[in-house]
Amino acid sequence: MALVVRSWNVFHGNAVPPERDAFLERMVRLVAADDPDVVCLQEVPVWALAHLEEWSGMAAAPAVARPPRLGPLPWPAEAGRIVTDVDHGLLRSAFTGQANAILVARRHRILATEAIALNERGFRRAQALWLRLDLVTRLAWAKERRVCQAARVAVGGADETVLVANLHTTSYEADQRLADAELRRASAFVEGLARPGEPVVLCGDVNLFPERSRTIQDLRADGFSDPIPRRIDQVLVRGLSMSPPTTWPEERRRVDGRLLSDHAPVEAVVG
Repeated sequence: MALVVRSWNVFHGNAVPPERDAFLERMVRLVAADDPDVVCLQEVPVWALAHLEEWSGMAAAPAVARPPRLGPLPWPAEAGRIVTDVDHGLLRSAFTGQANAILVARRHRILATEAIALNERGFRRAQALWLRLDLVTRLAWAKERRVCQAARVAVGGADETVLVANLHTTSYEADQRLADAELRRASAFVEGLARPGEPVVLCGDVNLFPERSRTIQDLRADGFSDPIPRRIDQVLVRGLSMSPPTTWPEERRRVDGRLLSDHAPVEAVVG
């Protein structure tokens, strides 16, 4: 069975340039409008997780990366939404937290989900020594928790399963080795979950170009598909055939004159 797989960093529902209002519901409805099989989302405000199934018509598997907070204190996701409604473009994720989500068409079934923190303290400490990171870089790495989630999906009514993984790595342009280290951790996590011979789809915002990623080159050597050149958003597949992944043109994500998100969705047909 051919599967349409998409990945989109939704920028907390912001347009480009950011506005006071947010357009997250419109984004989710847009990316799900033509009935794709799998959609992986990044930069979803935590309050929106409860609405994804209604907006998309798909089953949703969420993974919270950073819970909503008021300064150092946790607080309700809905409170974060109310405060952010004052000016989404200005406040962005300051009070809403951040999450990933895997959306799956109802003709398939989500059998199980797991998630891992990509930059937990012990991993950062070990990598800081290995990479000889300075104090500024270490502090930047600890600023925001990042996750990789995985969902085992039963395809249609068959016994065939696909392991779908969705990640969002640290954005730190001064040293992209941080993102590459997290991608390697994510790939090891996925490798540990995958059953022998089970197809794997790895999606997300990896925050580095494949040309600068040792991990992506290693994934290719391990049987994963070629990445999209000069893009930080990727759909990588192992164990299935795949059409060349494509990036949505601006016109496809422009609604009422607004360009939705600072990222374009990427998609591929696998099967």
